[in-house]
Amino acid sequence: MSLAKRVIPCLDVKDGKVVKGTEFVNLRDVGYPPALAEKYSLEGADEITFLDIAASQESRGTTLDLVKETAKRVFVPLTVGGGIRTADDVHAALMAGADKVSMNSAAVYHPELITESARRYGRQCVVVAIDAKRTDRGWEVFVKGGKEPTGIDALEWAGKAEDLGAGEILLTSIDADGTKNGYDIELTKAVVDETNIPVVASGGCGNMEDIYEVFVKTDCSATLAASIFHYNECTVKQVHDFLRERGIEVR
Repeated sequence: MSLAKRVIPCLDVKDGKVVKGTEFVNLRDVGYPPALAEKYSLEGADEITFLDIAASQESRGTTLDLVKETAKRVFVPLTVGGGIRTADDVHAALMAGADKVSMNSAAVYHPELITESARRYGRQCVVVAIDAKRTDRGWEVFVKGGKEPTGIDALEWAGKAEDLGAGEILLTSIDADGTKNGYDIELTKAVVDETNIPVVASGGCGNMEDIYEVFVKTDCSATLAASIFHYNECTVKQVHDFLRERGIEVR
């Protein structure tokens, strides 16, 4: 596993537009996915993540035409998720230009999807996204865009996903999402300690210090951020420079 940390802009896509909300609700339109992806790619993003956030709730597949157009305009690895229900959906996303495919709800309900996808396409392609919310007993996995509780412990699920063939965990704190109060350090550290595959921290980034903090306080491999890039508060290059100045090795 590379020691260099990755900084990944995230495109949450709904109705063909990139949106941003708080705790998965109150969504606002912030731009056109291919255009934003191209901008971030040129600014030095290590990867781009494209999540069709309404696909599972609307029981449909990912908008592959938009994925194709986005993939054509970026020159960094592209992770695509939302509405991935079968290994054929994984294949379709890869054919549309994705380098990695993120699965969330379907992986919870059909864990064999992780194993089959890893077997067919290699575990480096398989990202299991975990949306976790704090409860009195720890953290619970939520699905369907963070709307449906599962009763599953997030740490146990992260370990199981790795055993089933996941190559990476995309970990989002629902409590922190969109709050701009920083990543959930405790949750991130717990999942990193539970697994031996890269963990991408997501939810709560409000500034460059938040990215630095999660890298210093946990051994996560990458951070996902949206608002700070969508609202031009900083560029990926500025984040890279900020981290390098503080001794964090980035790509």
